[in-house]
Amino acid sequence: MRYWDGTSWTDSVSDAGEQATDPMPPAPPGGAIAPAQYGVAQYGQAQARGPVGRPMNAGTVILLSIVTLGIYTFIWTYRQFEDFKKYSGQGLGGGLGLVLGLFVNPVVWFMIPIEMQNNLYQPEGEECPVSAAFGLWFLLPIIGNFIWYLKIQESLNDYWMRRGAPAP
Repeated sequence: MRYWDGTSWTDSVSDAGEQATDPMPPAPPGGAIAPAQYGVAQYGQAQARGPVGRPMNAGTVILLSIVTLGIYTFIWTYRQFEDFKKYSGQGLGGGLGLVLGLFVNPVVWFMIPIEMQNNLYQPEGEECPVSAAFGLWFLLPIIGNFIWYLKIQESLNDYWMRRGAPAP
């Protein structure tokens, strides 16, 4: 596994946990290879990268949440935490995310942005467009919920589509 420093591939490699140096081969025609094309190792730690998540239309998410009187939000929460876990190999996973959603829902408002930042964006050297403080949008009645879902889903869609997922 070759390491990505956030801007380019390095000469540092890891083979079955053994650290070594292997000079970079010449760049292929058409430019450099992006870290999203391969499993990324960064900051000296190998990161397991599994299947990319499923982008969804933010309007559909909001509409389904309204039509089902909020029940769809639990399905959405499960899917997001499960996608994070499958892709990064880290995080709560769908089951624990769903339990949090059912019993201490306000925690989810902050945990989804935290997992996005810590398990998706940062390990690949990217700036996460949302932070834990973004959960405070829920304090603004009704419209805050819409803003939170729109921004979170937009950020997730962008992240997954840059890794090859089809557009919603």
